[in-house]
Amino acid sequence: MKTPVIIIGAAGRMGKTLVACSLNHEKCSLFGATEHTGSSLIGQDAGLVAGVANSSIAINADLSALLKANNEAVTIDFSSPKATLTHVSLSVSQKNPIVIGTTGFTDLERENILKAAKEIPIVMAPNMSLGVNTLFVLTELAAKILNNGFDIEVFEAHHNLKKDAPSGTAVKLAEILAESTNRSYPKDFVFGREGIVGERSKNEIGMQVMRGGDIVGDHTVFYCGMGERVELTHRATSRSTFALGALAAAHWVSKQKPGLYDMKDVLGLKNLKLSAS
Repeated sequence: MKTPVIIIGAAGRMGKTLVACSLNHEKCSLFGATEHTGSSLIGQDAGLVAGVANSSIAINADLSALLKANNEAVTIDFSSPKATLTHVSLSVSQKNPIVIGTTGFTDLERENILKAAKEIPIVMAPNMSLGVNTLFVLTELAAKILNNGFDIEVFEAHHNLKKDAPSGTAVKLAEILAESTNRSYPKDFVFGREGIVGERSKNEIGMQVMRGGDIVGDHTVFYCGMGERVELTHRATSRSTFALGALAAAHWVSKQKPGLYDMKDVLGLKNLKLSAS
């Protein structure tokens, strides 16, 4: 049986991709689609707005009503921190699972999501593509091998409409690097450099950000040694990779107990053992 999903922000860049991918997905089906109150697209067919086939699902502004109509529906949310917290609260009230791809949360907002996860199953991940989650694993392994004698830098690039910087994916990479090399994020990170900054300290990790054009998402971790350099890079060329990951997460989380999960859980990578020895 397919998992019914509700797409938040169905007229946005990510929302349209999610709608399109859900219409012919093996394990998920489109149950509902929302936009903000006052949107001119309220009442329009979500599939047609996404530029694909008629879906017979009208965009509306009432997530609560959709959740009440189907207690098995999973909400997929790539909106904004403030909006996502509202959607999480509604999901808790109806005991529906939710998948969160939104980034840029404060520590307090993360605490609120963690509290909600005691009531409902939640998947929250800064990036849901298989490739990026492979990058996470490889970043950890390389950091353990190259910790001594190699300078580490993180670079990320996104389109000119992205609001948060660094990206959630870059922050996750930074957290992995910090944990793998006995450093602390953000304390031991340098976010851009300008002027006479002096020699690089042995403990610092650099974080560089670019915004421009329609870049879907590029992330590179550099390990720079004397006479050699290792680069781990992931480049997304389509948002469908994120959408398909989110739909896989929705199907998976629909069968889980309350708790806060990430894509390692969804992809079965949680028990993967990494060793530099």
